[in-house]
Amino acid sequence: MIEKWIKNEETLKRIKRFKSQKRAHWSFWIFIGLILLSLTAEFWANDKPILLNYDGKVYAPLLKNYHPTNFDRDDIFYMDYKELNSSDKLKWAWWPIIRWSPFESNLEAPEFPAPPSKANLFGTDDRGRDVLTRLIYGFRYSIGYGLLVWFFAFFMGTILGAIMGYYGGWTDLIGQRMVEVFGSMPQLLLLITLSSIFKPGLLLLVIFSSLFGWMMISLYIRGEFLKLRKLEFIEAARASGLNKNLIMLKHVLPNSLVPIVTFSPFAIAAGISSLASLDYLGFGLQPPTPSWGELLNQAMSNFTIAWWLAVFPSLALFITMTSLNFMGEGVRDAFDPKKG
Repeated sequence: MIEKWIKNEETLKRIKRFKSQKRAHWSFWIFIGLILLSLTAEFWANDKPILLNYDGKVYAPLLKNYHPTNFDRDDIFYMDYKELNSSDKLKWAWWPIIRWSPFESNLEAPEFPAPPSKANLFGTDDRGRDVLTRLIYGFRYSIGYGLLVWFFAFFMGTILGAIMGYYGGWTDLIGQRMVEVFGSMPQLLLLITLSSIFKPGLLLLVIFSSLFGWMMISLYIRGEFLKLRKLEFIEAARASGLNKNLIMLKHVLPNSLVPIVTFSPFAIAAGISSLASLDYLGFGLQPPTPSWGELLNQAMSNFTIAWWLAVFPSLALFITMTSLNFMGEGVRDAFDPKKG
């Protein structure tokens, strides 16, 4: 079905229109690059070598945990591979570009937070941890949160919007009142309240955010179903005796996906911004989880001495949000029927 959709003539026109939007096209590849960088973060920033040859044997510390006795150390329980650099038995080691884990402090730094240097290109935070490393790992949580909230919120909104739009009547009336009730709630305040009651983790934050993020898309899906349910091909399917649920899934829903596709980049961007706001206020992911908002919170506490804690996380947020918004504009124009 996906292959058929890709080969569809109208779909090919939309892809062509999207590519013609240069900033949207480049933003798409920048965003894909950021995702790949974050997913493979361990290979770019870590305190363990990817591969090393010690005493003629090859080890892969990044992929497997080794006991220190493998490296002739019986006085410790956790191996610090940086200490092997002074060993004569170390033949070679293939290190990541950045030799810091997101939780490791640079104890040789003159102060905490330390300014950008050769050892820490983006400086360190107030605990001596490498800012660049925490930005790379932090994007994993940001995009994970944004994608999960987008999926579950849009899934709920699509189901409820489809039911309201297709069945109408009292179903639609009750559904609309429910949308109004949820829409009138102060979402950020509720998230802060819930986060202060429960110990917030990524999954819990996703659940809370999804419960208050489905209303917008439900209204658009409802409108699409109201428009499509009276068209001739739907009436023909109904007259042929097809089940109502089957008609919704096979005939109405595939023709109602434009709002979902169009608003997805903006919804993901809103999710990333929401997590950064919660982390900044101290109601998001629990320390020491790498977080852009937590770095910005540190910048506020050290704004006179640590400019890098404000500049680099803000720049990361700016690039990510700009890329997603440009992508959203490109998708919106690609699906615009007036731009055939």
